[in-house]
Amino acid sequence: MTLKFLASLILTAACATAHAQTSDGALRTIERLEVPRYLGTWYEIARFPNRFQRQCVADTSANYTLREDGTLQVRNRCRLADGTMDEALGQARQIGGPQSPTLKVRFAPAWLSWLPFVWGDYWIVDLDADYSLAAITDPRRAYAWVLSRTPQVEPARYEALMQRLRAQGLDVGQFERSAHTAP
Repeated sequence: MTLKFLASLILTAACATAHAQTSDGALRTIERLEVPRYLGTWYEIARFPNRFQRQCVADTSANYTLREDGTLQVRNRCRLADGTMDEALGQARQIGGPQSPTLKVRFAPAWLSWLPFVWGDYWIVDLDADYSLAAITDPRRAYAWVLSRTPQVEPARYEALMQRLRAQGLDVGQFERSAHTAP
């Protein structure tokens, strides 16, 4: 991971302050998260454009594993334009209890983890009952991702998710579909 990439992640986390809309426009997370069911590999289906993934051209995925301290290890991977894979290791912690769908994630080095601004918001706002399709955003709705257990999602399921996210106040027109190459 390049220093420029790391600096972008830290800057992005610093800008991700909690500032959700009020009244009927409030952002709502899922009711609860069963972490063991969420672990494993998720494929990025779509995302809002962001600086820290600009170098990613295809095959973006995230793998979540449980660490001994109860937090999650996050391993993000993507294919670069030259065909090589880039990887970023991070850590996620739940905010508000063991079933909370509200997490903080950092990709900064562990020695910087004491700084609040290196932790970015990761709110799970939609998740299928079978834990196969998820939507993540931050309280300001500045960043968003659609993740799936498979590299492709049926168009009807994707459109239904877009309807639910639109109802949550996300500008779904910002989503850019992610490319996945054949294995």
